[in-house]
Amino acid sequence: MEESKALGTSILYGIIAIFTLAIVCSFLFAIILRFTSLQESSVQYVITAISFIALFTGGFISGGKGKQKGWLLGGLTGLIYAIIIFLFQYLGFDKLFNGEQLVYFICYILIAMMGGILGVNMSSKGRS
Repeated sequence: MEESKALGTSILYGIIAIFTLAIVCSFLFAIILRFTSLQESSVQYVITAISFIALFTGGFISGGKGKQKGWLLGGLTGLIYAIIIFLFQYLGFDKLFNGEQLVYFICYILIAMMGGILGVNMSSKGRS
């Protein structure tokens, strides 16, 4: 029971980190797009890269907090993030995702897994 509570807490920290980074970056890009002549299509790849960095960071934090099973913690963090985004898209905009978005969601989960693995390894080095 205690172990599952610790795993849930570490995943929650990762999800909070992902959404915090996403909100801050979205705000910055909104300001940049509003006050410059940049178009949304010209920064699409930068936004995608930042979302991957946010997912890696969230996985890293959840792995570091959990201190074990980093692949599982990171994977669950990425999966929960993907489910939240899917529900927001489906319930908010009444759209299902297409094949391209499925590839993005799989990449989100894999990137968060990598972050979780690295987070566990970095936290275990600090203990030794």
